[in-house]
Amino acid sequence: MTITRLQRTAATAAALAFPASMVFFAPQAQAQAPAEPFGPACASVPAEGAGSLEGMAKDPVATAASNNPELSTLVSAVEKAGLVDTLNNAENITVFAPTNDAFEKIPKADLDALLNDKEELTKVLTYHVVGEKLTTKQLEDGTYKTLQGSDLTVKGSGSDLTVNDSSKIVCGNVPTANATVNLIDTVLMPPS
Repeated sequence: MTITRLQRTAATAAALAFPASMVFFAPQAQAQAPAEPFGPACASVPAEGAGSLEGMAKDPVATAASNNPELSTLVSAVEKAGLVDTLNNAENITVFAPTNDAFEKIPKADLDALLNDKEELTKVLTYHVVGEKLTTKQLEDGTYKTLQGSDLTVKGSGSDLTVNDSSKIVCGNVPTANATVNLIDTVLMPPS
């Protein structure tokens, strides 16, 4: 009889403690950065094949980008700058990858001039690469040194992140074999 009463008392205490612990932990769970790819542009990534999220995870970053139709302008720029091998051979990097829409925001004459100036193009492209693999949580409200040598800043939290106050991460935390890729909606320009 005493054992049954003790079991009931323990069960009641556990039942009361469990919801309280859930209330305590719930806000922390909501504040966590997403571990999976996130953002509205992730929906336009192919569902299968080499350009899919699963397919991109198997290839080094420049190769992975070349399989994604949303990054065709970036891939052309990387090829013109001669950075394919540099990016594919780098280890544990974070790439802020401007989408085709991001490049379309640049006036055509300016974009053509940039694409035909290898030195300037290299500066712009390497400004989109941080020499360490950053999680989404690490990106929140941080400043990072780029391969170009200047800093870029990320503000926000969770899946609402903005780079240099001007470019939104539209599909973030995309894994490749050697990098984490964050697709952005505006091309970043390094400080002069």
